[in-house]
Amino acid sequence: MDATLSAPSPLIALVGNPNCGKTALFNILTGSRQKVANYAGVTVERKEGSLLTPSGLKIRILDLPGAYSLDPLTPDEQVTADVLLGRRASETPPDLIVCVTDATNLRQNLRLALSLKRLRLPMVVALNMSDIARRKGIIIDAGRLSAELGVPVVATVGVKAAGVQSLIKMLDSIVIPDRGSQPVPWQPLGRADIEHDQAEVRRILGVVGGDRLDGITFSDRLDAVVLHPLLGPVILAVILFLVFQAVFAWAQAPMDEIKLGVAAFGNWLGAALPPSLLKDLVVNGVLAGVGSVLVFLPQIIILFFFILVLEDSGYLPRAAFLLDRIMGSVGLSGRAFIPLLSSFACAIPGIMATRTIQNPRDRLATIMIAPLMTCSARLPVYALIIGAFIPRRLVWGGLELQGVVLFGLYLMGVASAMAVAFVLKRTGRSGRLQALMLELPAYHWPNLRNLAIGLWQRVEIFMSRVGTIILALMVILWALSSFPAPPPGATGPAIQYSIAGHLGAWLAVLFKPIGFNWQIAIALVPGLAAREVAVGALGTVYALSATGNDVSGALTPLIAQSWSLPTALSLLAWYVFAPQCLSTLATVKRETNSWRYPILMAAYLFAMAYGGSWITFRIATALS
Repeated sequence: MDATLSAPSPLIALVGNPNCGKTALFNILTGSRQKVANYAGVTVERKEGSLLTPSGLKIRILDLPGAYSLDPLTPDEQVTADVLLGRRASETPPDLIVCVTDATNLRQNLRLALSLKRLRLPMVVALNMSDIARRKGIIIDAGRLSAELGVPVVATVGVKAAGVQSLIKMLDSIVIPDRGSQPVPWQPLGRADIEHDQAEVRRILGVVGGDRLDGITFSDRLDAVVLHPLLGPVILAVILFLVFQAVFAWAQAPMDEIKLGVAAFGNWLGAALPPSLLKDLVVNGVLAGVGSVLVFLPQIIILFFFILVLEDSGYLPRAAFLLDRIMGSVGLSGRAFIPLLSSFACAIPGIMATRTIQNPRDRLATIMIAPLMTCSARLPVYALIIGAFIPRRLVWGGLELQGVVLFGLYLMGVASAMAVAFVLKRTGRSGRLQALMLELPAYHWPNLRNLAIGLWQRVEIFMSRVGTIILALMVILWALSSFPAPPPGATGPAIQYSIAGHLGAWLAVLFKPIGFNWQIAIALVPGLAAREVAVGALGTVYALSATGNDVSGALTPLIAQSWSLPTALSLLAWYVFAPQCLSTLATVKRETNSWRYPILMAAYLFAMAYGGSWITFRIATALS
């Protein structure tokens, strides 16, 4: 038997500062051979993949969370230190460390490299983003740097397959010692150690040339405009406004095609299946519910396309600096920007991203307001109501009115989050706010491969929710809406006599002051699992309430006929605030290790939702 195939695969850990391109390098090295999970006992993400070298050696590659030091200040850094030091029972120390450094900011990155050297584990230094460093006039002598550090050094470009070949060849040829080597016991760095490392970094940079810059770069000139105290916020507002305009303007054609396809499929099924419970389940339960949600996929893709473009181009860290002063004025740490930005995709990763906030008070405040950021799951609800009640017309010299309304809803979410943060600042224990220290990467064109992977991941997530959570809930809702059967001589729709009908009638009393009918009240219940489920639930409920008409592709005109404008506006206000996602509350419980905070979050968000809807309904009724 080949000894190479029988020997256990060596484990290589990628370690580096945040934003050094480490994860991009991991993606290039491992391709689709990745496993993503959480470390045991914590919510920090664990990414492991495999690389098959040209000689046939299979290497396991572990992408450790970004860290600035082995003396941890955040949960991310704690996990990285524990894995490298062999403190986690389920993790063995790596056989080799690849210290990934940002070649454009070697001063910051070398401090971690010196700390890793103290472990006396085999190590390779990867000078990542070396192409950007050259364009900025930073010329690093890799040979001299290798001699100074006493470890191999190789230049890499983590976003290109050709840019990692030198690293792969080095990993293929390097002699990795037998498994079982342990790191030297770690002693926390004292003041003298830190001062020594700072002096050593300055000395090494003077030798290898890592600080040489030739003139002002393109990024510097662009930042003079983008980060201008007056022009910068205006540019940011215009960019965000145009994004929401595109969500409606560009998505209409593919949405219409999906509607036609769902309607045609529903008509075909209706004609092909004989009258039975199965036909009622498939047409009025599954297709009406799932089809009502599926139609909003183009809008979600367009929204995330722009978010990924802004992120990959290097603009989002600039947006963080622009908003830092505003966030500080309401008692939020500047570090809260990235978790809150992540919450626009989903509050769950946003809440998990608060692990990078060192101050416990700042971290808790950010967790408590993260659900107020308008996540992508709200988009189907917003799009359904806006499409039904807001006419498609141009205003203010060519702007799409529907996009203006959507932008306003996002602003309402942000404004309410800032207001809650301000209240928490006044009522909670005051703490010292930490200044936002964030490295600004150079501007560059977005990588098409990264864009494609990011969009495909969002499609997979959306479709998996459609095919699992939403599908299952639609079947359950259909059953609750179909049984028991109506009594003899009943004149109303069968759903009114079912379990769901009785529940809706009871809830309608509770929601009547804010203008909700019994169909909306029923839809809010399965919507607790995920916000977008409410749209599918409305499709199912209205299909079972109708007199045989298919609504799988025509929910928008149906609610336009049956709801009043005050009711529609009230439901929009409800979804700005209400925490219609049990998974979010479960994540808060895991992150805070307490039931107190998810219960408090649910209570204050439901109170804001009911109050906001009541005010909206009353004002809209008075003006209509």
